[in-house]
Amino acid sequence: MKLKSAITINNKAYNKGDDVPWYTIYPFFMFHMLMFGGSGFFMAYSDNSPDVMFLYMHGGIAITVYTVFYLVIFGLDEVKWMFINAGLGLLGIYSQIDWILSFFGKRVGDYPYYVHVIPFLYFILYTFLLRHAILDIMNVGDDESKKQKVEFGYVVFSILIYVGSYLLEK
Repeated sequence: MKLKSAITINNKAYNKGDDVPWYTIYPFFMFHMLMFGGSGFFMAYSDNSPDVMFLYMHGGIAITVYTVFYLVIFGLDEVKWMFINAGLGLLGIYSQIDWILSFFGKRVGDYPYYVHVIPFLYFILYTFLLRHAILDIMNVGDDESKKQKVEFGYVVFSILIYVGSYLLEK
C-alpha cells in the first residue's frame, strides 16, 4: 500500500508515496476498531444502554480519530468515496429493493431486517462492480479530470435513479 501522507509507524518513519507492508497497519486497526466498534455496538443495543450523549462521545471521538488516520493512510479521495458510496448505498439499497418488491405487492417493511441481509449485500457488491465497470468502460485510466467527471456523473445518475424509483413506488 502506498501512503498518501507521511506517518510514523512503530518508530519507523514513512514518507508520502512509500510502500508500507500490510502487516504494519491492518492488524492494529482491525483489532482496535473491533474493540471500540464492539463496545459501541453493545452499548447501543444493550438493554441497559448508556445515555445517548455518552454513546455519541464514545463513538464519535473514535470515529473521528479513525477518519483522520484513514485520510493519512488512504488519502482524501478514497475517504470521500467511502462516504459517497455509503450514502448512495443506503439510499439505493432501500429505494431499489422497495421498488422491486412493489412489483410483487410487497414492501421492505413487510419483512424482518435479517431477511434483507443477503439481498442488501448483493446490491452492495453489484453497485461496487458497476462503478468500477463504468470507470473502465469510460477509459478514465490515470486521467484525474476525466475520472472526476465520470464519478460525478455516476453519483448524479445514481441519485436520479434512486430518488425516481422511490417516488414512483410511493
